[in-house]
Amino acid sequence: MAADLPGAKDHPLLKRFGGSDIVGYDTKRFVEYDLQTSTFTTYDLEAKKREYASPPLKLEGALTRIWYEAAGDASGVELLRNYENELSAQGFEILYDSTKDSAATKWNNFLAFFSGMTIKTTRSYYVFYAADAKSIKVMSAKKQRPEGDIYVSLTTVEWGKDDATYKSKRGAYIAVDIIEVKPMTQNMVMVKADEMAKSIASSGRVALYGILFDFNKADIKPESKPALEEIAKLLKADTNLTLHVVGHTDNVGSYDANLTLSKRRAEAVVAALTSEHGISAGRLTANGVANLAPVAVNSTDEGRAKNRRVELVPR
Repeated sequence: MAADLPGAKDHPLLKRFGGSDIVGYDTKRFVEYDLQTSTFTTYDLEAKKREYASPPLKLEGALTRIWYEAAGDASGVELLRNYENELSAQGFEILYDSTKDSAATKWNNFLAFFSGMTIKTTRSYYVFYAADAKSIKVMSAKKQRPEGDIYVSLTTVEWGKDDATYKSKRGAYIAVDIIEVKPMTQNMVMVKADEMAKSIASSGRVALYGILFDFNKADIKPESKPALEEIAKLLKADTNLTLHVVGHTDNVGSYDANLTLSKRRAEAVVAALTSEHGISAGRLTANGVANLAPVAVNSTDEGRAKNRRVELVPR
């Protein structure tokens, strides 16, 4: 459409509301995503603490994020029902509809969606956040596919008049998030044993990204085997070397939870090296530091990916 944000386009699986324009657009190849399936029971904005009547679904995959502006007489519920009908026609199951949840009127459901958002937009970043909270409506849906399930999150708001401050127009806006669940393609360069030794000698540590875990778990994925083999080679080449194995996380979730998770992941690496590669347990010490030592910002997906790592530090 002529008025669309340059470079933006509809997702091939979902049509737009007639007469609406794209005013915000972003795509990510692989993200972690909390899909809302209920309203809040607790929300503390300053403490970044929120609790739901039902836990959100933890998803990983490709994300397409589109903001549509329907200026004029369109209402938020009109947009929501049009999208609901389109999703149902395509075989989606509606997981949550805030308009049918009596408890949802107590909370500003949009804040979960807004938190941590990054997007290119011709409107104010706050065009959703600053809208009338009573107009906010949320819906989520799921469709099963052989090539991977797909989820949709919808959030609508209304503006009663044009607003120059927020660059908003009278009418309704809908934020569409489409999450295509799929495993991440590992794209990190393998660090060889000799390169680990050089890094430790020059900087006192080496950061490893080839040891992979499921989201919020400490189970090592099978594709981590090559990285573990290189660590074992390092230790076998230098029998006097002893190491701290240090787990690092991003800042998603609470500090206490991340501290525990980072320690458990380090312990899993130590266990794999001792049980599968014959390394003496006395040469390895597992530690976890949660998100206390970031190497990048935690405000972007790319930064969080760099912060999730295992480091080897000489004792």
